[in-house]
Amino acid sequence: MSIPTVAVFHYSLKDKDGNLIDDSKGRDPLHVMLGKGHIVKGLDEALPNMKAGVKKTITVSPEDGYGVVDESLRLKVPRDQFPPDADIQLKMQFQTSQEPGAPLFTVMHIDEDGLIYIDGNHPLAGHELHFDVEIVEMRPADPEEIAHGHAHAPGGHDH
Repeated sequence: MSIPTVAVFHYSLKDKDGNLIDDSKGRDPLHVMLGKGHIVKGLDEALPNMKAGVKKTITVSPEDGYGVVDESLRLKVPRDQFPPDADIQLKMQFQTSQEPGAPLFTVMHIDEDGLIYIDGNHPLAGHELHFDVEIVEMRPADPEEIAHGHAHAPGGHDH
């Protein structure tokens, strides 16, 4: 059994047009135990072959990122299907189930006829992702990280 690798890296995430979505600028680098599903598949699979000091742009397809858009998760719901006292707002997010893996729905549109358009896809579903990464460190996971199934940043962690 091989010891999992922890990648410590800075990143910026951009869409296909170069618009910045997220980055680690001004923060500590991300610590990720590779192969555990903690980051999108395409990035997770590209990092193991990199070494400290390497900078690289990694392009991730929707299939290896946040998935393709699932039209069955885009719904029109009559207002009366929500609790009467619910204050429904654009971009509001909610879950319809407490089951593990249940989608998080976002209110996308409210029309004058009382229909509420919701979307359970991840906001980046269907998007090609461009990660600019700079590897700070690649190291074997320590026994505590292996036992917990995730990487720990310096100074420990809280569960």
